[in-house]
Amino acid sequence: MSPARPASSARPASSSRPALEPATLAGLVGNRSVVVCCGSGGVGKTTISAALALEAARQGRRACVVTIDPARRLASALGVDSLPNQPARIEGRWPGELWALMLDPKVTFDDLVHRYAPSTEQAEAILGNRLYRNLTGALSGTQEYMAMEKLFELTEEGRFDLVVVDTPPTRNALDFLDAPRRLTHFLGNRLFQLLMAPTRAYLRAVSLATQALLRAVSKVVGTDMVQDAVAFFQAFDGMLDGFRVRAEHMRALLEQPTTAFVLVTSPRPDSVEEAEWFADRLDKSGLRTDALVVNRVHPSWPVPGELPDAPEGSALAGLIGISRDHQRVAEREEAAFGALASRLAPSPVIRVPLLETDVHDVDGLGSVADHLFPKDAPARR
Repeated sequence: MSPARPASSARPASSSRPALEPATLAGLVGNRSVVVCCGSGGVGKTTISAALALEAARQGRRACVVTIDPARRLASALGVDSLPNQPARIEGRWPGELWALMLDPKVTFDDLVHRYAPSTEQAEAILGNRLYRNLTGALSGTQEYMAMEKLFELTEEGRFDLVVVDTPPTRNALDFLDAPRRLTHFLGNRLFQLLMAPTRAYLRAVSLATQALLRAVSKVVGTDMVQDAVAFFQAFDGMLDGFRVRAEHMRALLEQPTTAFVLVTSPRPDSVEEAEWFADRLDKSGLRTDALVVNRVHPSWPVPGELPDAPEGSALAGLIGISRDHQRVAEREEAAFGALASRLAPSPVIRVPLLETDVHDVDGLGSVADHLFPKDAPARR
């Protein structure tokens, strides 16, 4: 069941993060160091994310776009077959540079283990553990935490002027905001701490209730599984502080004024409802929506109220009817997201028209960027 929407549409005043000027989309990609794109699935968020990074490259910046979406939409939008877990450069004629990567949570987690483990032997013990191999692909929050880890890694390296993050196309897309806290809470769990004890003598000191729990679990999943779990937790001994400190740094990164959040939606009522929910999540996290992008909008073609009479069934009458129908669709779409746009003011609202074809290469991506940043489009092209 989807989380309930707040009863009031008034924008909470919880965000204390100062804004950087200018408060325009071009200003965001030109001045910020991190842009996080969030929104529901099917609204073109991956394409918008790539177009923002492309615009940064057009402005002469070194930009990298990161996707967490396993559907390979980013590779398709950039006209390449696949993307690795490390930044790959996309060739093009821009003053700056455009790089891209597709997150591999398992590889990123393995790299994290190597970074925090006190020794190579301990790292190999974790990577070889059967429970670890199963959990890294299935543990709730792993993908979101690894997304934050990759974002933090790229910003710490200082290789890029701008990192654009394309979040997962689900209502859990903003779970990465809480992923560092949730993982450290898991690692700090009392039972986890007991199981990380390095000696069996300490394990014997565990309460009878805990021992009974382990015996009960053994009957269900088997003794080998429980032994793997104990070995897994013990292998993390001495690594908790590293995870906790890094999680604090990750959260601080999101709260920096150099980080911007761009909300992407379509003019469909269900997509707008999802966008409202995302805006609420950001507000409650003490963050703000810095820009709203409404994708696949029917352009407004005003039709004069007084038109010459046209013979019924004629081509002119047909064109007039189509124009009026189109205008009604445009007005209905504008009304669908109008309240959200007003609520997010003074954050800018950018409308991207419904294009004839999907984006399959950098040229098509450039057309999307031209609509996102229309003022300088002729000069750039």
